[in-house]
Amino acid sequence: MDQLLERYAAGYAADQDKLSGKGDDQSSIHYPAVFLFIGDKSAGAIEPMMSINHKKWDNSAGVMYFHVGTGAADQAASGSGAARQPRSGEAGKRLSQFVLNSAPGGSDSKTLRKELYHSFYQDEEQLYGLNRALRQLSYNIADYGRLYSSFDRIHLSVITRVDDPLNVFIPEISLLAQSIFSQSFKSVQMDLYVLISERDQMEAFGYGSSAGVAFLRELELMQSQDYSFSAKLHVTEDGLSIPVTHQPAPLFDLVYVLSDKNERGISTAYGMQGNYEIICHLSLLKNRKQKESHYDMNTGGYNNTSFKNNIMTESGRQGYVSAGFSRVKRPNESIALAVLHHFYSGLLQRMKRLPDWGMKEKLSFFGLDPASVSERAARLVPDSGKIAEMTGMMTHPVSYASLKRMTLREAEEALFAGGCEAYFQGNYVQEAMRRLQQLETGGELRSWIRRRIGEPSGVGIFGVAAWTDEKNGTGSVLEAVQSRIRDLSGHLDSEKLQLAGYYEERVEEQPFSKRPLMEKHNVRSFIRYFFETVYQRKLELLLIETELKLYRRYEAELARIHQEYKRKALELTELQGTLLDAARASIRAADDYIGQNIMEYYGVVTEEWMSDLESRRGEGAFFEERFMGSFVELMDEGRQGMLERLIEVCRNELLESDAFDQTFEEELLNRANVTTDYNNKQVLSKEELFKKLYRTLEEHAVINVRLLEYTQEHRYEEKYFFGDGESEFIRYASAADETSRIYKLGVVHEKRSSGVEKLNIMGGFHLEDLMYYRNGRVYYETYVQNGYEFHGIETERLLELR
Repeated sequence: MDQLLERYAAGYAADQDKLSGKGDDQSSIHYPAVFLFIGDKSAGAIEPMMSINHKKWDNSAGVMYFHVGTGAADQAASGSGAARQPRSGEAGKRLSQFVLNSAPGGSDSKTLRKELYHSFYQDEEQLYGLNRALRQLSYNIADYGRLYSSFDRIHLSVITRVDDPLNVFIPEISLLAQSIFSQSFKSVQMDLYVLISERDQMEAFGYGSSAGVAFLRELELMQSQDYSFSAKLHVTEDGLSIPVTHQPAPLFDLVYVLSDKNERGISTAYGMQGNYEIICHLSLLKNRKQKESHYDMNTGGYNNTSFKNNIMTESGRQGYVSAGFSRVKRPNESIALAVLHHFYSGLLQRMKRLPDWGMKEKLSFFGLDPASVSERAARLVPDSGKIAEMTGMMTHPVSYASLKRMTLREAEEALFAGGCEAYFQGNYVQEAMRRLQQLETGGELRSWIRRRIGEPSGVGIFGVAAWTDEKNGTGSVLEAVQSRIRDLSGHLDSEKLQLAGYYEERVEEQPFSKRPLMEKHNVRSFIRYFFETVYQRKLELLLIETELKLYRRYEAELARIHQEYKRKALELTELQGTLLDAARASIRAADDYIGQNIMEYYGVVTEEWMSDLESRRGEGAFFEERFMGSFVELMDEGRQGMLERLIEVCRNELLESDAFDQTFEEELLNRANVTTDYNNKQVLSKEELFKKLYRTLEEHAVINVRLLEYTQEHRYEEKYFFGDGESEFIRYASAADETSRIYKLGVVHEKRSSGVEKLNIMGGFHLEDLMYYRNGRVYYETYVQNGYEFHGIETERLLELR
């Protein structure tokens, strides 16, 4: 059931995500952009980032993606040094892959990075292939010039994993790409994004940490103010080599370090996916086309030069940068589960709402009213025709003179010697017993109840359970049946006593036709009278006895039916608890949103929808076949089947109604303004809800890197909201903490209905501030001491470890 609820909530959330963003504005990037992924471990970022950019940028069709890797499994079929385009059509043109030789001869893990580096220079065919692939990439960018406001600059974002061996030649690939792009653009702005996956180093933490620290040490050199580079990387089709040169300066404009552990040492909720969001939003922030809007003019846009100056030390040492990202949107999974709970609770409430019937109507509902049971009993007992036939029975020769002084009992014995009783037992008592035994009392009663539950009487499982409960006192059908049994038992005893007394009366006292001196006539007249009175009364007693037996069987069946329907009612109630627990758990776990007022607000919305539908279709509409149908039949399919039907109705009818067609802002405000009991302390006002939402955004946008000191010396922060500048919440957020904030705050205005995003940027920390570096340094030094060679360049060129 838990999996079924999870699929339902996730399915609704996914559908809403597809719909909610359709009315959102998309931003545009100003200059062309290229994302260069280096290493096999960064390949997992390509698809997510393409998807994010496609959704957020209206000119994302012109963004290029280039991956340099080993080709992994398909390398053997393609050979090394091959440029690949794994997709077809436009997507294939924007995403290409270059396969490097991943297994230089004689290399092992001890010298893997070093051998890779040297093989890069030794394989001229491979180097020419890379030149050709990057030139093709530059040519492809030119096809999309119409999508950009300016073609003067290109933004090159290099993405790599800190422990990927292929990052050993990041300077070579980056500078070659920059050099080739420079032939088409006036300037190339290069940023580096270093991804740290501490989760993936659980198994190979020693080597992985060492390789990561080795790269960070190389990065320190690349970002130093006097870093220079020169190598013959340009290769022409004739095999001629041309140097690529970098004058003394940091290689990258900015270096971003992003980990799957945040600043507090806690694993991020969405792993690397959150970092991919950060990269895309940082790229947009630095390269966004300004709209002709007063929001863009007055919301403190991002200034890259200012940011760089603020994270630089007095000595000129450039700091690294990290960031945190959070998003709030409609809590669709929580909404789906809350609505399901309230819808089901509304159904239960209606099922428990029983008609105000007297006992006569209740007994009639169960088919146990006196007339129905008497009629049923009468069908079990043969009719009186056979009593008339008893007059033809053989008699002993007894004179009327002898008979008249006898009692009726003595006369029966004298005339028939027990034959009458035997005949009555065989033709009436035993036949009635046989018919009663063949009667499926329980099955018939249960079928009757199921038919009656299906009628629009308003009586359901809870009604049957309540009315068959012996503890229900005078309102219990079972108690009424027991009362009827007591009455019939008393009546039967009284009739038996009267019959026994009648048997003791004398024959001559009976009012049958008598004629003087006509013995035979008088005997025959007595016999007819005897059967018409005594055995007719015995037949009536048999009818009472049969009815009494029938009631006793109904009494036992009602007790069993009570247990059965009590169990069904308990299952229905337990399901309500299960749905409530699922909704509350989802609200508590909704990291991307806050859960205040969800239960209260959607309780009101759901009940209004249900009442409105009933006003149009009539009471009991939800128990028609279009909606839930019979809960008794649903329970025959098991709880799983019943829940599936409940989800189907809720998903297709309730959640598709106009009441749920709301933007993020509308939904948030409606939840904030929900009318509830004043004493309910769980409900937040609009001001409190905005405050909670503001704090939640900040809480979840914590920086995605673990530092030794939380407030290092050169820490500098800027924070940006991405959302509708006209919304009440953005206006509230822009003014919050305005007098006390020590960071720059900006708003990236985008008309959107799906939610609000926040990007926190923090820069100014250095290599020695990274906990990853501090922890990995001991492994790096140990591996080096044991003969591992991680660097392609001479170790002497590297800066000393700090």
